[in-house]
Parts: sequence; C-alpha cells; structure tokens
Amino acid sequence: MKSGVSSGNKFLTDLRSFDDIALLQLRSAVDKEARNRGLSFSVGEIGEKLAISYFKERADLPVLAPAPTGTKNIDAISRDGNRYSIKTLQRSRKTGTIYPDTEDKHRRLFEFILVVLINDEFSLEQIIELDWEQFCAARSWDVRMNAWYIGRSRRALSIGRQIYPQAID
Repeated sequence: MKSGVSSGNKFLTDLRSFDDIALLQLRSAVDKEARNRGLSFSVGEIGEKLAISYFKERADLPVLAPAPTGTKNIDAISRDGNRYSIKTLQRSRKTGTIYPDTEDKHRRLFEFILVVLINDEFSLEQIIELDWEQFCAARSWDVRMNAWYIGRSRRALSIGRQIYPQAID
C-alpha cells in the first residue's frame, strides 16, 4: 500500500464544500486511481492489507505475504508456512464466512485466524489472533450460509490473543 500525504486520516479538502456532482466526480476519480494501483475498497481487502502491513512492522510477529488470489479460506501465509485467514469487522456483528471442507468437516483449514476491527476511517482498532483450537471454541454456525463465522462478542474475541493495540507489559 502506497503511503502519502493522508497518513493522519485528515483529508486536505473540506468535502462539505462540494456539490453532489463534484463529490460523485471525485469518487469516480478516486475509484479509478485505486484500481490503477490495484487497491480495493472492500472492507475485507482493506483489513487484510492493514493486518499484513502491521505484522511486517513488528519484529516479534511473523512476516506475512498475501496468499494467491482465489486461495480457499486463507488470505496470508507466513515464512514458516503457517496459513492465516483474515476476517475484518467494521460495522457488522459477525465476520465473513469460513466454509468447512466438503469431505471432512473437521479438517484444519488454517493455523491462525486474524479478526481485524477497523473504524469508519478504515484505521485499525484491534487485531485478535486465534489459533485453530481457539477458532473452534469461538466460532458459530451460519445455517443460511452453511459455514462458520466469528461473532463480534466479548466472549468470542477474548478467547484469542490481542495483537493490536500491543499490550504494554
């Protein structure tokens, strides 16, 4: 992700001064530039980029690389070969779904899941890491989707290890 002028989350222009047409034109220009840079405005992809970037900043965490596009149930891989699923919560009450293996419903799909909480400005609020066993203890079943998810509850999120903000010892 390219960094630049807006690192303080303050936009340099007062958007309230734009009429509706000008605001739509700005949105179109921003969308076009984001596509040119390979950026997405989906909450999930933003959370993945923020988590992978944060892991690179901390020497005590493994370096993560994005998993190939289309890889089932994982979004990043560590240099040690650990598979990470990354699920992002902004306003929703539950993460995206994790589909079980069709042949073996108990098959381990990843070593770790990161639950990334972001605010309306797409800034990190929290990253919680759960290993497979913790995920199994925290997960809930979505009958309609026929898949697992993690609910945005104190019980589910307290099972894992808080990665961000970093606890001060």
